Amino acid sequence: MLERIVPSGELLFGSAHHFTQDRAGALKAGTLNIRIKDFVTWINDEAATKDLTGQSIPDDPHGPINTSRFRRTLAWHIARRPGGLVALAIQYGHMRTVLDARTSSGYGTRSRGGIHTVLDVESALAAADTAARLRDLLAAGERISGPAAQRALTAAAHVPRFEGRIVPRTFVHKARDYLARDGIVLFDNPDALLICAFKRDNALCEPDPGANSPRQYDCRSGCANTVRTDTHARLLRARADELGRLADRLPPPVGRRLRSNADRLRVAADTHDSSAQTAEAPR
Repeated sequence: MLERIVPSGELLFGSAHHFTQDRAGALKAGTLNIRIKDFVTWINDEAATKDLTGQSIPDDPHGPINTSRFRRTLAWHIARRPGGLVALAIQYGHMRTVLDARTSSGYGTRSRGGIHTVLDVESALAAADTAARLRDLLAAGERISGPAAQRALTAAAHVPRFEGRIVPRTFVHKARDYLARDGIVLFDNPDALLICAFKRDNALCEPDPGANSPRQYDCRSGCANTVRTDTHARLLRARADELGRLADRLPPPVGRRLRSNADRLRVAADTHDSSAQTAEAPR
């Protein structure tokens, strides 16, 4: 909705587009807190008027809902993109995370150690979400392919489903144990249109020794950790068609490279179609 309200290339919460007294830049925290409070009031008034009491927002026992309460929500969205954990570290000011041991578990701290708690928890939750989505797709009849398909089936069959909830400090230990299961932790890579069943010894992205997640920004074809579903195959063909249309409008040298990439994507989709099996099929 914000992307439709705000002109392309400008801040989604830019003060110029939200009828506010803030003079420049993004809306200030105080203004946003007032907007959130007014929004909750509006929802409750609408629910009462339309006799939808089950959709009202009750008073929060932890205090008013304000911008400081959304820090983990933002982390959730950032961490679930390829390279998102790097962006997460930058966003929260932990530029030197790789230089420090895991000496801190305080979520709010800006010390070099504190970010590791966030990274572990968000990585584990994202991986569990990926496994749960794969389980749902397989239950709906989608097929699976790839050298790591059997490991992915094992991960999907045993994953707990993580719903929205408060994540206690003690959860970080469970997250680290979950990520330590080398070979059966699944990482979605929407840019590469695949799932990585991460196993350090097989990874072509050359992860650091002891790493518990792949370098998703350096995903390489032919990796033994690759998993694809019918949905991935459809998206591969859609992207190939998009590259073909783009190639028609560009100079010949660039167009040839794009068509070559499109052909490679179609080959990957064809490979999936020829080798994919259902979850119930013998492997």
